[in-house]
Amino acid sequence: MHTTISPFTLTCVKAGRQAPPEQSGWQGTSPEFGEIRVVHPADRQTHALVTEVRGGLIPTAVYETRGLHTEVVSMPTINGSTLRVGDGLVRMSRSRWALTHRGRSLRMTYLGDRYRLKAINRRAYELSRRADSEDPGAVVTVRRSGIGSGRRVTVRAAGRVLPADITLAVLFTGVDRSVLTRRGAVRAGFARLFGFWAEVQA
Repeated sequence: MHTTISPFTLTCVKAGRQAPPEQSGWQGTSPEFGEIRVVHPADRQTHALVTEVRGGLIPTAVYETRGLHTEVVSMPTINGSTLRVGDGLVRMSRSRWALTHRGRSLRMTYLGDRYRLKAINRRAYELSRRADSEDPGAVVTVRRSGIGSGRRVTVRAAGRVLPADITLAVLFTGVDRSVLTRRGAVRAGFARLFGFWAEVQA
Protein backbone atom coordinates (compact mmCIF):
# COMPACT_ATOMS: atom_id res chain seq x y z
CA MET A 1 0.00 0.00 0.00
CA HIS A 2 1.16 3.52 -0.76
CA THR A 3 -0.07 6.93 0.26
CA THR A 4 2.06 9.18 -1.95
CA ILE A 5 4.48 8.41 -4.75
CA SER A 6 7.23 10.30 -6.53
CA PRO A 7 6.64 11.59 -10.09
CA PHE A 8 8.20 9.37 -12.74
CA THR A 9 8.74 9.42 -16.50
CA LEU A 10 8.12 6.87 -19.25
CA THR A 11 10.04 7.21 -22.52
CA CYS A 12 8.93 6.17 -26.00
CA VAL A 13 10.26 2.80 -27.16
CA LYS A 14 10.06 0.64 -30.26
CA ALA A 15 9.95 -3.08 -29.65
CA GLY A 16 11.58 -3.87 -32.99
CA ARG A 17 9.36 -6.79 -33.90
CA GLN A 18 10.23 -8.17 -37.33
CA ALA A 19 6.71 -8.68 -38.68
CA PRO A 20 4.32 -5.75 -39.08
CA PRO A 21 2.67 -4.01 -37.38
CA GLU A 22 5.68 -2.74 -35.43
CA GLN A 23 5.24 -2.70 -31.68
CA SER A 24 5.76 0.51 -29.74
CA GLY A 25 5.00 1.86 -26.31
CA TRP A 26 6.51 3.37 -23.19
CA GLN A 27 8.84 2.24 -20.46
CA GLY A 28 10.39 3.66 -17.32
CA THR A 29 10.85 3.17 -13.61
CA SER A 30 8.78 4.34 -10.66
CA PRO A 31 10.78 4.65 -7.42
CA GLU A 32 7.92 2.97 -5.55
CA PHE A 33 6.59 0.50 -8.12
CA GLY A 34 9.69 -0.46 -10.10
CA GLU A 35 9.99 -0.96 -13.86
CA ILE A 36 6.84 -0.31 -15.91
CA ARG A 37 6.30 -1.15 -19.58
CA VAL A 38 3.37 -0.41 -21.91
CA VAL A 39 3.30 -2.19 -25.29
CA HIS A 40 0.90 -1.96 -28.25
CA PRO A 41 -0.11 -3.88 -30.20
CA ALA A 42 0.87 -6.58 -27.72
CA ASP A 43 -1.00 -9.12 -29.82
CA ARG A 44 -2.41 -8.62 -33.32
CA GLN A 45 -5.32 -10.84 -34.26
CA THR A 46 -7.98 -10.58 -36.95
CA HIS A 47 -10.17 -7.59 -36.09
CA ALA A 48 -8.46 -7.12 -32.71
CA LEU A 49 -5.85 -4.82 -31.16
CA VAL A 50 -4.30 -5.27 -27.72
CA THR A 51 -2.34 -3.02 -25.35
CA GLU A 52 -0.58 -4.57 -22.36
CA VAL A 53 0.93 -3.13 -19.18
CA ARG A 54 3.47 -5.03 -17.09
CA GLY A 55 5.61 -4.14 -14.11
CA GLY A 56 7.37 -5.63 -11.15
CA LEU A 57 5.06 -4.27 -8.45
CA ILE A 58 1.88 -3.46 -10.35
CA PRO A 59 -0.78 -5.84 -11.68
CA THR A 60 -0.69 -6.74 -15.36
CA ALA A 61 -3.46 -5.26 -17.52
CA VAL A 62 -4.67 -6.26 -20.97
CA TYR A 63 -6.88 -3.90 -22.99
CA GLU A 64 -8.44 -5.35 -26.14
CA THR A 65 -10.46 -3.71 -28.90
CA ARG A 66 -12.39 -5.83 -31.39
CA GLY A 67 -14.24 -4.86 -34.54
CA LEU A 68 -13.76 -4.00 -38.19
CA HIS A 69 -12.43 -0.55 -37.29
CA THR A 70 -9.26 -2.13 -35.87
CA GLU A 71 -8.07 -2.59 -39.45
CA VAL A 72 -7.74 1.18 -39.90
CA VAL A 73 -6.40 2.29 -36.50
CA SER A 74 -2.96 1.82 -34.96
CA MET A 75 -3.91 1.25 -31.32
CA PRO A 76 -6.91 0.11 -29.29
CA THR A 77 -9.81 2.54 -28.97
CA ILE A 78 -12.19 3.49 -26.19
CA ASN A 79 -15.18 2.01 -28.03
CA GLY A 80 -15.81 -1.72 -28.36
CA SER A 81 -13.19 -2.78 -25.82
CA THR A 82 -12.63 -5.05 -22.84
CA LEU A 83 -10.15 -4.51 -20.02
CA ARG A 84 -8.71 -6.98 -17.54
CA VAL A 85 -6.45 -6.16 -14.61
CA GLY A 86 -4.92 -9.33 -13.25
CA ASP A 87 -7.73 -11.90 -13.32
CA GLY A 88 -10.44 -9.28 -12.84
CA LEU A 89 -12.68 -7.75 -15.49
CA VAL A 90 -13.01 -3.96 -15.39
CA ARG A 91 -16.49 -2.66 -16.16
CA MET A 92 -16.43 0.42 -18.43
CA SER A 93 -19.07 2.90 -19.54
CA ARG A 94 -19.35 6.45 -20.85
CA SER A 95 -21.73 8.93 -22.46
CA ARG A 96 -20.94 9.40 -26.16
CA TRP A 97 -23.15 12.47 -26.49
CA ALA A 98 -22.00 14.50 -23.46
CA LEU A 99 -20.68 18.01 -24.15
CA THR A 100 -18.02 18.45 -21.46
CA HIS A 101 -14.75 16.59 -20.87
CA ARG A 102 -16.09 15.35 -17.55
CA GLY A 103 -19.35 14.20 -19.13
CA ARG A 104 -17.48 12.30 -21.86
CA SER A 105 -15.09 10.66 -19.40
CA LEU A 106 -14.69 6.90 -19.18
CA ARG A 107 -16.09 5.42 -15.97
CA MET A 108 -14.62 2.16 -14.70
CA THR A 109 -15.24 -0.19 -11.78
CA TYR A 110 -12.57 -2.60 -10.58
CA LEU A 111 -12.80 -4.70 -7.39
CA GLY A 112 -15.40 -2.33 -6.02
CA ASP A 113 -13.36 0.82 -6.67
CA ARG A 114 -14.82 3.44 -9.01
CA TYR A 115 -12.57 5.26 -11.44
CA ARG A 116 -12.99 8.10 -13.91
CA LEU A 117 -10.67 8.76 -16.88
CA LYS A 118 -11.02 12.38 -18.01
CA ALA A 119 -9.22 14.20 -20.82
CA ILE A 120 -7.42 17.41 -19.89
CA ASN A 121 -6.39 18.10 -23.48
CA ARG A 122 -4.93 16.12 -26.40
CA ARG A 123 -1.68 15.46 -24.55
CA ALA A 124 -2.85 14.99 -20.98
CA TYR A 125 -5.45 13.10 -19.00
CA GLU A 126 -6.43 12.40 -15.41
CA LEU A 127 -7.42 9.14 -13.74
CA SER A 128 -9.23 9.50 -10.42
CA ARG A 129 -10.37 6.86 -7.94
CA ARG A 130 -13.41 7.90 -5.95
CA ALA A 131 -12.98 8.41 -2.22
CA ASP A 132 -15.17 6.59 0.29
CA SER A 133 -15.62 6.48 4.05
CA GLU A 134 -12.40 4.48 4.50
CA ASP A 135 -10.21 5.76 1.67
CA PRO A 136 -9.42 9.31 0.49
CA GLY A 137 -9.03 8.10 -3.11
CA ALA A 138 -6.32 9.13 -5.55
CA VAL A 139 -5.73 11.24 -8.66
CA VAL A 140 -3.09 10.32 -11.24
CA THR A 141 -2.19 12.84 -13.97
CA VAL A 142 -0.41 11.70 -17.13
CA ARG A 143 1.06 14.30 -19.50
CA ARG A 144 2.90 13.72 -22.79
CA SER A 145 5.67 16.00 -24.07
CA GLY A 146 8.34 16.04 -26.78
CA ILE A 147 8.27 14.88 -30.39
CA GLY A 148 9.57 11.91 -32.34
CA SER A 149 11.93 9.61 -30.47
CA GLY A 150 12.17 12.21 -27.69
CA ARG A 151 8.56 11.76 -26.65
CA ARG A 152 7.92 11.05 -22.99
CA VAL A 153 5.07 10.95 -20.51
CA THR A 154 5.26 12.25 -16.96
CA VAL A 155 3.13 10.58 -14.28
CA ARG A 156 2.20 12.46 -11.09
CA ALA A 157 -0.12 11.23 -8.37
CA ALA A 158 -1.78 12.50 -5.23
CA GLY A 159 -3.74 10.71 -2.52
CA ARG A 160 -3.59 7.11 -1.35
CA VAL A 161 -2.15 5.53 -4.50
CA LEU A 162 -2.65 1.81 -5.10
CA PRO A 163 -0.76 -0.39 -7.59
CA ALA A 164 -3.92 -0.78 -9.70
CA ASP A 165 -4.19 3.02 -9.94
CA ILE A 166 -0.81 3.18 -11.65
CA THR A 167 -1.63 0.26 -13.95
CA LEU A 168 -4.85 1.88 -15.13
CA ALA A 169 -3.28 5.32 -15.49
CA VAL A 170 -0.31 4.29 -17.64
CA LEU A 171 -2.40 1.81 -19.67
CA PHE A 172 -4.14 4.65 -21.49
CA THR A 173 -0.86 5.92 -22.93
CA GLY A 174 -1.36 2.99 -25.33
CA VAL A 175 -5.03 3.63 -26.11
CA ASP A 176 -6.59 6.08 -28.56
CA ARG A 177 -8.37 8.47 -26.17
CA SER A 178 -9.59 10.94 -28.82
CA VAL A 179 -13.31 10.31 -28.21
CA LEU A 180 -12.98 11.70 -24.69
CA THR A 181 -13.26 15.19 -26.23
CA ARG A 182 -15.82 16.39 -28.78
CA ARG A 183 -13.20 17.66 -31.22
CA GLY A 184 -11.21 14.47 -30.87
CA ALA A 185 -14.29 12.37 -31.59
CA VAL A 186 -14.93 14.31 -34.81
CA ARG A 187 -11.29 13.94 -35.92
CA ALA A 188 -11.33 10.23 -35.13
CA GLY A 189 -14.54 9.73 -37.10
CA PHE A 190 -13.15 11.39 -40.21
CA ALA A 191 -9.85 9.52 -39.89
CA ARG A 192 -11.64 6.17 -39.76
CA LEU A 193 -13.87 7.01 -42.69
CA PHE A 194 -10.81 7.92 -44.73
CA GLY A 195 -9.08 4.72 -43.58
CA PHE A 196 -12.02 2.54 -44.64
CA TRP A 197 -12.15 4.33 -48.01
CA ALA A 198 -8.42 3.70 -48.52
CA GLU A 199 -8.89 0.02 -47.65
CA VAL A 200 -11.66 -0.31 -50.22
CA GLN A 201 -9.57 1.40 -52.91
CA ALA A 202 -6.48 -0.76 -52.22
